[in-house]
Parts: sequence; C-alpha cells; structure tokens
Amino acid sequence: MMPTPSEPVLPSRDDPLIRAGSEVAGGPAGRRIRFGPSGAWWNPVRVLILLAVVTFALGLLQKQPCYDGGWFGQGSQYSKACYSDMPHLFTGRGFADGKVPYFDTTGDPNMPYLEYPVITGGVMFFAGTLARAFGGDTHDQQLWFVTINSLIMMACAVVVVLAVARTSGRRFWDAAMVAAAPVLALNGIINWDLVAVAIAAVGMMAWARRNVVLAGVLIGLATAAKLYPVLLLGPLFLLCLRAGRLVDFGKTTAAALAAWLVVNLPVMIFAFDGWKLFYTFSQERGPDFGSFWLILTQRGTSMSVDSVNMWVSILLVLMAVGIAALALCARRRPRFAQLAFLIVAAFLLTNKVYSPQYVLWLLPLVVLARPRWRDVLIWQACEVIYFLGVWMYIESYAGPAGDHGKGLSQNAYHVMIAVHLIGILYIAALVVRDILRPEYDPVRRDGGDDPSGGVLEDAPDVFTLIPGDRAEFGAGPDYYSDQYDDKTYVPDVPGKVYK
Repeated sequence: MMPTPSEPVLPSRDDPLIRAGSEVAGGPAGRRIRFGPSGAWWNPVRVLILLAVVTFALGLLQKQPCYDGGWFGQGSQYSKACYSDMPHLFTGRGFADGKVPYFDTTGDPNMPYLEYPVITGGVMFFAGTLARAFGGDTHDQQLWFVTINSLIMMACAVVVVLAVARTSGRRFWDAAMVAAAPVLALNGIINWDLVAVAIAAVGMMAWARRNVVLAGVLIGLATAAKLYPVLLLGPLFLLCLRAGRLVDFGKTTAAALAAWLVVNLPVMIFAFDGWKLFYTFSQERGPDFGSFWLILTQRGTSMSVDSVNMWVSILLVLMAVGIAALALCARRRPRFAQLAFLIVAAFLLTNKVYSPQYVLWLLPLVVLARPRWRDVLIWQACEVIYFLGVWMYIESYAGPAGDHGKGLSQNAYHVMIAVHLIGILYIAALVVRDILRPEYDPVRRDGGDDPSGGVLEDAPDVFTLIPGDRAEFGAGPDYYSDQYDDKTYVPDVPGKVYK
C-alpha cells in the first residue's frame, strides 16, 4: 500500500531501478517494516553521513598519483585524472607567502589579485594559514593545503547530503543519490565549489522549513562564495507571485542582499581593486573548456569576447523567459527544486566555460528535481565521460614532455562536450515533462505537493497565465496503483502496473 504521510518513501518500493536491484538482497521492504525503530544506532542520518564520507574518501584515493608527484611535475596530473587547482593556487595566489586575498597582490602579472568571491577567498586563506603553520618546505605546505581543504570539502559534502535529506520531506533516502554520487568523488577537491553548494543547499532546506529570512541569509552567503546561488531567487519570485506570497519573497530577498553586503562591503571599501577582479575576470575571459562556445570558436567561428558575452546574455534571458512562462502557465504550480534546477542548468548551458567541478552545482538540484536513480545515473555517466575527456584533451598539449599528442584530439574533445551537454538536456527535458504532466513526477505521485516548497506547499494559486483550478490538475493518490507487495511495482509510466 502507499506510504502514509508519516512514513518515509523507501527506494526499494518507490524506485523501479532500486526495486529490481533489491531482488538480489531479498526483495523490497515489506508491508510490516518498522520505521525508525527506537534506539537504533544506524539511523538514516548516520547511514547517509557514512555513505558520503566513504564516497568522498574514494575520491581522495583516486587522487593518489598526484600526491606522489603528479601535481609537481613528476608524472601527469592529466592522464591520471587527478588534477586539482588547490596545490597550484597555494603558490600561484600568494598563500605560500602569507599574502592576504584582495588586499595583497599575488605576484602574477596575469592575475594580480585572487579571482574568487570573498567567502571562498576566506576559506582559502584559512587553509593557507594552517598549511604554513603545519608544513615544512613549500612542497610540504602544498600537501597540507590540499589536505586541510579536502577535509573542509568533505564536511561540506556531508552538509549537502543532510540538507538534501531534510529538504526532501518523506523522501530523505533520495539523498543517498548525492552521498554515493561518482561526480562527488571525482570532482570534490578540484576547486572550492562545495562551499557554495553546501550553503545554498542549507538555504533551500531553510526555505523548505518555512524560515524565509534564514533562507535569504544563506542564499546571500552562498552568492558570496560563488555567483550561481543568486539564481535561486528567480524561481522563488515566480512561485511566490503565483501563490500570492510576495511578502515572503521580499523578506528572503532583503535578507539575501543584507547578508551579501555584510560579507562583501568591508572588502569592497578597503580593497576594491582586488574585490572586483572576480567580476571583471568573468566578463573578460573568452570561451573556455566545456562550453559549446569553445566548439564554435575552435571550428573557425570568429567571435570577440564582447560578442560572446552579448549572445550568452541573450540566450540566458530567452531561457529564463521560457522558464518563467512554464512556471506561470503550467496547470499545476511547479516545485521549487524543479525551477531551481532549470535556471541553474540554463546558466551552465549558455555559459562561456564549464569547469568539471561545476557539476557539483547541479548535483543536489538534480536529485531534488528528478529523484530517480536511473536518470541520475545516466546524467552522471555523461559527466564522468566529460571529466575523463577534459583531462585527456589537456594531456594532448600540456602533459609531460614526450607525452604530447597522447591524449584526445580536438574533435574527440568536442564530442565529450556534446555528451555532457546532452546529459544536462536529458534531465531538463524530464523535469519539464514532470512540470507539464505532474503524474510523471516521482515526488507528486502519491498526491503530495512540494516538500521543498515551504510556505508555498499546498498554497492555492492567486495568479496564473491560464484559467483553471490548481486542484483540478493534481495527481491524487487514487490515480496510481496502491499495489506495493513483493510482486508488483509502479514504474514511471502512469496508470500501469507491471507484474
């Protein structure tokens, strides 16, 4: 039978892929399973934490060839796919010399100041200070810098997993898709993106728990660590407009702006040249790794940086308008996580660069928007292919002497870019379908609304661009089969029961 509102949604009952796989271990959970047994040490929170730590630790193990010298010119950090920005920026941005980000110049004429937002710069400076205190020579300090940052990123990964679990309502086991993600292992310490991802994920959790001010504060802080979290305000505006909750949106936006200013203003006032570099660098850089703009320019299309910036803006605005139309015209109000994924995906699809670690921005959003193991694994397979492809492409021209030409050709790398773009588009297509046809949405198949919606959950619509009553189009529990015995499951095809 369908789980009651107080019971968790179990993957072995709900997800076709996990249900099929569970046959190896005795089949899906039965009708008489006990939820939350009293005194159990292995509760879901501890299981998810352990899974996230093990996954992240496997990623650190995968970087072992670089600890042994790949980062320092002994062997290839590209052919072993163990590259990280961390050891290189320790010396390249002045942390080895104790320089203060934004206030002191780096000594690099091509990058005179640190090109990261303020909170990320603060994390880097903190780790650099500890690395100099614990390490001996520069090489030793670099390894300490990576180790300290790795522990910080692991903690951030755990925070992301727990935030997704608590944002998912009764579907807290969906967070296992984040905790066990191959992209979390492979990309976790390439850069510092997990700091922003963690803060943004907790911000979404705060919104889901109806704390609109705290959600705004966290979104503002996440934007001070990486720019993309500010995009979350767009979906919130559309959904609050549709539900007549603009006062709540105003509180969230005001809190976000205040938090961002509290962190940024001191640096803006006393070190403006260093502070602004992140924003000017983003505008001045040309097409780079992972973007379809790179394919165009490498295949002979002549475009100036200003021209590319203009087209990036036009395409992003067009996609944003399409998402807005979808949000206001769909017969049932979309879920927050669905629109959040779509706008961040639109930003990455149109952006001039797609660094491998950017996949971490999408990871919690994909799981919240389309919580199906099959689809998440298909998308991650595309991203893993790209992860390997980008390093092999760089190996072809930047690897150790004598190894040039042993990596991927330019044409092959373009195929890898296309694979990762198709993976994002695949999830986006499924999410759009789920919005237009809520009966396909795994989260709404039992008649619920939006566990990530907070004040929006079950709120009536007051403004839409189409006539009709929201409830008329809901996918109620009677729409689906309630057969969840050992021989029956409900796949993603509505109205069908497979035996």
